[in-house]
Amino acid sequence: MTREPTVFVVDDDLEVQDALRWLIESVALPVETFASAEGFVDAVGPDRPGCLVLDVRMPGMGGLRLLESLRTLEIRLPVIVLTGHGDVPLAVRAMKAGAIDFVEKPCADQDLLDRIYGAMQRDAELRAETARRAAISEQLEALTPREREILERLVKGQANKVIAAELDISERTVESHRRHIKEKLQVRSLAELAQIVLKHRGGE
Repeated sequence: MTREPTVFVVDDDLEVQDALRWLIESVALPVETFASAEGFVDAVGPDRPGCLVLDVRMPGMGGLRLLESLRTLEIRLPVIVLTGHGDVPLAVRAMKAGAIDFVEKPCADQDLLDRIYGAMQRDAELRAETARRAAISEQLEALTPREREILERLVKGQANKVIAAELDISERTVESHRRHIKEKLQVRSLAELAQIVLKHRGGE
């Protein structure tokens, strides 16, 4: 089941929680609020799309420790860090830990919304790219060992005649395999074929 992109807010200040909920709901974005990092971890899994708006100074686990734990938890939400005045060094540490942005409290409503929209867009693009790479992996796995041999040579730019000589098969057989490879990978040209393989390898 596809989950709706959601803005997750983690802040132990209930007034801040309420204010952020009102702001985010005012632009018709789904929002869930949590008073602690532990509460967020218990409720949100890796499959939830959206972004995380995170206060860094909280009792218990705290925002920074949560941020540093997200990769281990396989939660890859873009994180916007909220910081009070004088917390800039801590925010810099948070950025090094993987946050994509930070804002100081109090912040202008539209400024925060712009950052949230940007984070949501970033998450959508990353998830689309991950799904695309997974689909390509499945397509490549569907190739036979012989088709993989020929694919490697095609990507290197070898002509059918050269491939046939190296593998001791006929050019007609090479052409047949080449056609099947293009069908399985759903491409029309050799350029598209090479692009898919190179992008796949770049993501490994």
